Amino acid sequence: MAWTDDRVDVLSKLWAEGLSASQIATKLGGVTRNAVIGKVHRLGLSGRVKPKRKTKPTTPRTAVTARKRTPVKRRAIARPAPTPPPVPLKAKPLPSGEYATILTITEHLCKWPLGDPTSADFRFCGRGTDKGEPYCKSHAQLAYQPSRRRVASNRAITRTNRMALR
Repeated sequence: MAWTDDRVDVLSKLWAEGLSASQIATKLGGVTRNAVIGKVHRLGLSGRVKPKRKTKPTTPRTAVTARKRTPVKRRAIARPAPTPPPVPLKAKPLPSGEYATILTITEHLCKWPLGDPTSADFRFCGRGTDKGEPYCKSHAQLAYQPSRRRVASNRAITRTNRMALR
């Protein structure tokens, strides 16, 4: 489809009236919305009137009287009592009298590192662990800190406030 002078005139007129590119494409026939947009930009058309919007029949709004808003009561959040930090454990010697090293550690021994890895006295905790766990209970408490969770009640309060503003 070629843009003839007549079609360009119709396009310019409809564009100035505020019709959308889709509506213009439908009226012209044989062109797409994107073709209309491209031609409008190539022509440098501007001064567009706001597009006419289809309005839905609405019910008349009545004056809103000022309402007293009741304050939202925040629920007290039951927080678990903080557990005291475990006492740092010293390395436990293996039955041979040596301490657990990278060469002697097994899957059932605590892999918590103790000391500087570059020094000669570096070792691992070496205490027993539960099945599948890398650390003993004391070192697991240090390793696995509970994450801070966003309180669900705060989200609910925010939603309630947004709904009240509408």
